[in-house]
Amino acid sequence: MKLVNCCKKPSVILAILLSSAVLSKPASSAELVGFAMMPANTFAEGPTSGQFAGAGAGGNVLPLVNKQPVQGISAVLYGPEASTFYVMPDNGFGSKINSADALLRIYAVHPNFKTWNGVEVIGSGTVSPVDFQTGIILPTFNRDSFISLHDPNHKLGFEVVAGMTFYPNGSHDIPVDPLIQSGRLLTGADLDIESVRKDSRGHFWFGEEFGPFLVETDSSGRILSAEVKMPNLVPLGSTANGAEVRSPQNPYLGSERPNLGRSLGFEGMAINPAGTKLYPLLEGTVDGDNAIDGSVNKILRIGEFDITSGGYTRNQWLYKLDFAGTNIGDMTAINDHQFLVIERNGATATDNDTPFKKIFIVDISNVESGGFVKKTELVNLMNIHDPHDLNGDGKTIFTFPFVTIESVLILNSTTLLVINDNNYPGSGGRNMSSDNTEFLQIRLDKPIAVNP
Repeated sequence: MKLVNCCKKPSVILAILLSSAVLSKPASSAELVGFAMMPANTFAEGPTSGQFAGAGAGGNVLPLVNKQPVQGISAVLYGPEASTFYVMPDNGFGSKINSADALLRIYAVHPNFKTWNGVEVIGSGTVSPVDFQTGIILPTFNRDSFISLHDPNHKLGFEVVAGMTFYPNGSHDIPVDPLIQSGRLLTGADLDIESVRKDSRGHFWFGEEFGPFLVETDSSGRILSAEVKMPNLVPLGSTANGAEVRSPQNPYLGSERPNLGRSLGFEGMAINPAGTKLYPLLEGTVDGDNAIDGSVNKILRIGEFDITSGGYTRNQWLYKLDFAGTNIGDMTAINDHQFLVIERNGATATDNDTPFKKIFIVDISNVESGGFVKKTELVNLMNIHDPHDLNGDGKTIFTFPFVTIESVLILNSTTLLVINDNNYPGSGGRNMSSDNTEFLQIRLDKPIAVNP
């Protein structure tokens, strides 16, 4: 800092220095305390994928012969052992028509976080595959590192790729891989899974966007029952029509008009601490809900699903996007009435717009005027204190400028795990090459009221 007036009194100079120091601090006191990275080109064994997703992007070549990408992380759960996690990619390559050969899976991983031990940065910052059941580190993402969603008993009520002779793409002249057929493995043309929770019985529940549907599996990924459709519980002031909420990709749509935009279903879904109720959050606005307060595509619905009874309750809440926000990325429970929600826009570090990436606390017991749940900003993901430069970019302010950030997990009352969806093989988050998957441990300046 340059002092333009050498004759200022020491007290004035001190005031200037203090003022400058205050201005240089991040607006948020959240701090990056752990960082790990999984390279964009990380693959697992499996049938050839990406045959319908174009030639590739970001320097990557498609198709991926005899392998599946371990990318596009859209949900995270605790893993089989301490410091391990289950991570769930979404439908594959971004749409129903290009993901018929992308398998729906959950992988088990161990991030070896870079951390500060008080003297130096330690840890490799790498992410290793681990055994899905035991958490033991594996040399590769082999069949022991994941489970695949599969429907051997034909529980889903619509035709799936595994029951077809040819993939439903292009000229329909490429045979469906025998592994998909024999195992009745589900693909990204069947479901667009974006969220997952584990209930009190150890069953997985997936929130997906094509229906939007809820889908239940056992601990191995086997479908246990027909998909659950979302009833259209019309909020006060809305002009929404239809008995169900349906997107354009809904397999039961027929000649009916959809009342939800494409791929705007259950992007986020929380489960209560008891593991008995799900809280799915739509990413888009149901047609007619704009009439509630006149805003355009800013009103999202939070439902309540009772796992014990197997049906939706009559409880429903409204979530209002920030003025700068366009989408939500994830939702997870803090306790019985408070939740974390990731909210974002589509801007990145490589375009001319301003990235908006934040985590809010949402309280369904505190409903404000218009029926909207109260929101309180918790973390600005574009302004995180990084005094030890854990990601090695030479800066002490860490930013997370990706298009999609879709995973948040509470590690304890003052620490969160946050992961980006890198939209493989796309690019344009941090730079114009394919984005890596980054795992962040973020320490909050104040504890949240986590249910023990």
